[in-house]
Amino acid sequence: MSAHNGEKSFYNRMTARNDIVSFINKYLESETVKDSSQNGLQVEGNDEVKKIVFGVSASMEFFKRAAAAGADMVITHHGLLWSDSPRITGVFRRRIDFLLKNNISLCAWHLPLDMHGAVGNNAQIAKKLGLRKLEAFGQYRGVKIGFCGVLKKPLSLKEVEEKTGFEANIIFDFGPSKIKKIAIVSGGGQDMFRAAADCGADLFITGSAEEFVQEYARESGVNFMALGHYNSETFGVKALMEVVRKKFKTDVEFIDVENRI
Repeated sequence: MSAHNGEKSFYNRMTARNDIVSFINKYLESETVKDSSQNGLQVEGNDEVKKIVFGVSASMEFFKRAAAAGADMVITHHGLLWSDSPRITGVFRRRIDFLLKNNISLCAWHLPLDMHGAVGNNAQIAKKLGLRKLEAFGQYRGVKIGFCGVLKKPLSLKEVEEKTGFEANIIFDFGPSKIKKIAIVSGGGQDMFRAAADCGADLFITGSAEEFVQEYARESGVNFMALGHYNSETFGVKALMEVVRKKFKTDVEFIDVENRI
């Protein structure tokens, strides 16, 4: 039994921290991906793991809820260590200090968890929408991190939005009223809107929007939907959680620190 939004599972098996990290690194092929995130183990806690808490972003609020839930390890999409990580002062220092004092390991996988063909954010959104004939889409740092595909039958924008499970932050309905082909890049993928139009998509789904998006949608005749950066990246961590649970039979929980942005 898995756990979602506070619902607990009943596994009590201890697993070596490094075995979990090595498995996920291999499963997501993270060492082959060029990324600004320092993917994998970022902060070292207990050697043995009894419970893992999954979430989208490494914030103090998330850490406190994870500690209260009895976590030995937390796994996020947005970690603390990036190529331009700050000095260990202020908010950054307090977050790391909290993890160390509570012996909680922090692991994060960024682009590998966006682009993975099974548990990735984009693959999971495509699955939720029932897209077929999937093709890799959205070039970033030399690799395609998103997907595009076609619906079995055309749907309205409202019907697509309902299938995602979220109320979209922004929708620009300047494209076809019936959607057939959809391109997806989770998170801050708004700069790939032009590529979505070039590939013939009726709708581009991402997390965020910038100023240019409205008029580009109008002029290109392509619909645009932003689910929220956070919301669009809940799918991958939940799917990865299920893989880890089945592999290691360990206690897992997803903690949702809701964020509409």
